[in-house]
Amino acid sequence: MEQLYGDKLGATDGALGEVKDFYFDDQNWAIRYLVADTGSWLPGRRVLLSPYSLGRLDQPENILRVKLTRKQIENSPSIDAHKPVSRQYEEAYYQYFGWPSYWQGDALWGATEFPDLTVSAQPKADSLTARPDARVERGDPHLRSAQAVKGYQISIGNKNLGHVCDFMMDAQSWVIGQLVIRTGHRLSGKEVVIPTKMVERISYVDSTIFVTMTEDNLEQSPGRQLQMVDGPVSPESSKTMKSAAVSPPMLTGKAK
Repeated sequence: MEQLYGDKLGATDGALGEVKDFYFDDQNWAIRYLVADTGSWLPGRRVLLSPYSLGRLDQPENILRVKLTRKQIENSPSIDAHKPVSRQYEEAYYQYFGWPSYWQGDALWGATEFPDLTVSAQPKADSLTARPDARVERGDPHLRSAQAVKGYQISIGNKNLGHVCDFMMDAQSWVIGQLVIRTGHRLSGKEVVIPTKMVERISYVDSTIFVTMTEDNLEQSPGRQLQMVDGPVSPESSKTMKSAAVSPPMLTGKAK
C-alpha cells in the first residue's frame, strides 16, 4: 500500500487530488475508505472514497481512476477533517451515492465478499429500528488510519521485535491480508511479511500490535515480494498489486 500514497486520483471529468491514507476496519482488516488529499479544491474537508467508487489504476501515469464526477464528490456529505467517521455519516454517505451498506449483511461487504454494485445487501432486522447510540455519536471505533498504525511496534509477549512499515492488501476484496514488518537488530533489520490472522490484539494506547507467534516463526517469515498483474482494482478488475510471498502457517487471532 505504501507505494500508492501520493498517486494521483482522477475523476471522470478531471483531477481531484492524490491518495493520502486508507481507513480500515480493525475487526476484519477490510479497507472501507481511501482518503483523498484534494489540495486547495476542498480545503478543510476530508474526502472519503469507498472502494465501490474506485476503478482502474493507470499504471504508467500512476493515476487511480474514480468512477465519480467532481461535482458528485463536491456535493457528497461532508465531514470535517478533524472529526471521527460516525455511522450516522456513513449512512448519509452511502445513501447519497446509492451504494449497498457494507454493515448490512453477514458478508465482508454486506451481501458479498468484495465491493460489488450488482448485489444489494439485505438489511439486518435490528438495523431497521436501531436508533443512534453513544457509539454512533462518537464515531465508529473500529475504523483506523493505516498511516497512523504504520510504525506500531510488533510484540510477542512483552518483547518488541520490530515495527509495521507497510500493509499488503487483496485487490478484489480490499482486505489487508499481511503486515510488512521491519525487524530489529536481532534479525539484521530485514523486512518480513506476516498474515493479519496472526494478530491477537492491537493496543492503540501503547501503539503496539500483539501477535500469536514465536520469535522463530517471525524470523522464518518470508520477505516482501511485489508483482504487478493485469486486472482492475475491483471485482471486474488494470494493473494491481498482489503479494507473491507465501504466507507462513497461520494461527487464529483477531484485532481488538
